[in-house]
Amino acid sequence: MSEDRPELSVCIIACNEERDLPRCLASVAFADEIIVIVDDRSGDATEKLAREAGAEVLLHAYDGNVEQKNLALDRARGQWVLALDADEALSDQLAAEIRAFLAQPPSDVAGMEINRLTWHLGRWIRHGEFYPDWQLRVFRNGAGRWAGTNPHGRVELSPEAGSQGRFRGEAWHWSYRDLTDQVDRIQDFSSIQARANLESGRSHALRDMILRPPARFARAFLLKQGYRDGVPGFIIAAATAFHVFLKYAKQWEQSHLGSGKNARDAGNTGQSA
Repeated sequence: MSEDRPELSVCIIACNEERDLPRCLASVAFADEIIVIVDDRSGDATEKLAREAGAEVLLHAYDGNVEQKNLALDRARGQWVLALDADEALSDQLAAEIRAFLAQPPSDVAGMEINRLTWHLGRWIRHGEFYPDWQLRVFRNGAGRWAGTNPHGRVELSPEAGSQGRFRGEAWHWSYRDLTDQVDRIQDFSSIQARANLESGRSHALRDMILRPPARFARAFLLKQGYRDGVPGFIIAAATAFHVFLKYAKQWEQSHLGSGKNARDAGNTGQSA
């Protein structure tokens, strides 16, 4: 490792993550540099816990997941970058694999994927839409950037950067606290996605609301064997289908009626005094 440049930088974004962040930070304690971008809307002890763990912390207004993650990436000085969310943590096996990889990284490899395993509704979910969940999260600094549509971005390597590989160990993911939290996130994420679709000019039609939700349910529950996770697998497949329906329904609403406020104002003008 170069004396003036760390070997590994860990980049994390967080908002109201005092429950999960300590577990995340503990799993990457071996890293040379940890950077945490805290959403300035965060109202709990997230910032305090990150500073106490020795991380470099930046309080920043939320611009979007992709933008926040690229902000963290821009501050990373390491030769390699490990990108995590605050509700994720490395398993012991994955942490050991990463350390061994960094000790002698292949010259032709620019990035490595990790497989996320999600805990939800009282069990680890190993089928359906949630698993396997391969994500490119370890990459040479300068070889990749976050891209894609908020809130679900992805790391993209430059074409000339090199090849990709995969670690065997899993990253653990505590995405939702409970079903209510999942539904709340669906409401939030579907609004963001609908707005992003409109801004990009992506088309939508009634058939999207009719056909896409049941097709997504069938893919999650039957084709991807979500049924093997029992009742949680059924609930996840149904919630995923609902998410798809809401995304297109909100896109229609925003394109035809404008924002909720504009729609209410238009309705009020037609009311008798």
